[in-house]
Amino acid sequence: MSQNTVTHLIHDRNHRGTTKIGWLDSRHTFSFGNFYDPDRMGFRSLRVINDDQIAPGAGFATHGHKDMEILTYVLDGALEHKDSLGTGSVILPGEAQVMSAGTGIMHSEYNHSQTEAVHLLQIWILPDEKNLKPRYEQKAFPIEERSGKLRLIAAKDGRDGAVTIHQDVDLYVSVLNTGDVINYHQQPHRHAWLQVAKGIVTLNGEELRAGDAVQISGEEKMEISTEVGGEILLFDLA
Repeated sequence: MSQNTVTHLIHDRNHRGTTKIGWLDSRHTFSFGNFYDPDRMGFRSLRVINDDQIAPGAGFATHGHKDMEILTYVLDGALEHKDSLGTGSVILPGEAQVMSAGTGIMHSEYNHSQTEAVHLLQIWILPDEKNLKPRYEQKAFPIEERSGKLRLIAAKDGRDGAVTIHQDVDLYVSVLNTGDVINYHQQPHRHAWLQVAKGIVTLNGEELRAGDAVQISGEEKMEISTEVGGEILLFDLA
């Protein structure tokens, strides 16, 4: 691809895969579990984005992962995490949690509340190296740092207080209120994935709703705005 070529593709929320069981309502942006679409096998190093709603008190029993960077971003509610490193934590909205599975890790994830559902995005990113030492990191980002502007929450170099991930990816989040406008200049040699987590936003005049995503390769100046409010994740990928 020449540096002047730009590809811009919208991934419709209604074309995502679905897993619905008694305690879990999940939407899969990319192929996952029983959902397989050869055109949805990930984007660059981004492999999984699952939009999960978990019933009160329920969750994923202890299971294993290997050679994957697993990020959790809670939108509403609280998620309880335990792992074989001895970590026990509760993840709240506005916090970034990363688990580098590396040579292997076991963990469980449960809704911390017995009365309210928890809504989260689980994100898997392929690491730039295999057989890394497993690790866990979690940080909180106050709403004033995320409101109406992009806040870096995960990066390879952990700069600006972001959690560290083993891949050349910068992950930004933003909570937009009515009338907010965000501008971002995507560099010609990079790629972007914009995920709408909540509400309705427009990207360069195109309306996007919660669950929609846009993949971009090549240089593009992005203007993201909203008339009703929304929450977004923006991945800047190698």
